Amino acid sequence: MPILLGHEAAGIVEQVGDGVDGVAVGQRVVLVFLPRCGQCAACATDGRTPCEPGSAANKAGTLLGGGIRLSRGGRPVYHHLGVSGFATHVVVNRASVVPVPHEVPPTVAALLGCAVLTGGGAVLNVGDPQPGQSVAVVGLGGVGMAAVLTALTYTDVRVVAVDQLPEKLSAAKALGAHEIYTPQQATAGGVKAAVVVEAVGHPAALHTAIGLTAPGGRTITVGLPPPDVRISLSPLDFVTEGRSLIGSYLGSAVPSHDIPRFVSLWQSGRLPVESLVTSTIRLDDINEAMDHLADGIAVRQLISFTGDL
Repeated sequence: MPILLGHEAAGIVEQVGDGVDGVAVGQRVVLVFLPRCGQCAACATDGRTPCEPGSAANKAGTLLGGGIRLSRGGRPVYHHLGVSGFATHVVVNRASVVPVPHEVPPTVAALLGCAVLTGGGAVLNVGDPQPGQSVAVVGLGGVGMAAVLTALTYTDVRVVAVDQLPEKLSAAKALGAHEIYTPQQATAGGVKAAVVVEAVGHPAALHTAIGLTAPGGRTITVGLPPPDVRISLSPLDFVTEGRSLIGSYLGSAVPSHDIPRFVSLWQSGRLPVESLVTSTIRLDDINEAMDHLADGIAVRQLISFTGDL
């Protein structure tokens, strides 16, 4: 501390440092909160494992490669996951940005950096549903809704949305989900899916997701519970039914590869990312926005620093 928060953002490049290539002044970029060095053993896993230097830099509050570029009153201000997007301007490492076409509006570009990469990436990179299978998503916040949207881009895949809040279920139905349930309804009804994405970060949600996973299926957890949270489960069920439980950080994505995939889906009209935005606010409204998030009212709220969103 102090630290400048904000991990999901997009912007326009205003200046490029020496030796930086692949981006130009005036270009729209998506900021990503896990930079990839492309050289460590983790980066060789094609997204399955978080970059080791990138993770270390995030933990230290520095940019990839070290160093702090923020200060206030002569004191250093730590970077938040290499992004620190709650600001009019940011200084980031080249590995923390992915250029996108200028036709991609900021309302879409910002969400590509976290909600879509995490939720959508879990479906694309880990779930990989096949025709005739079902995908269930437990937890319909921004990440979960992005998983629903991404699953709907598959041909002949049935999408099941699960949440406690009727408002979230109605929203998922409006997006195109084929079935909607509360956790209690899904469990009591014997709902099963080959791919189940847990996007809450709560042990009850993970238990629900595991219970909804069909024999031979995959439970993919992308939620981030507190580090002291524990769950209990039966290993026998995983063995006898050939099921797997997989952790997926940032959708097991390689941002430079996967963000263009999501852009293509958006350009084709198959991935309406803008439908995830429930409101646009000013930074001064952040406390009220956090209340809406805690109450489950919001899916994704955008902060505009220019007033043109």
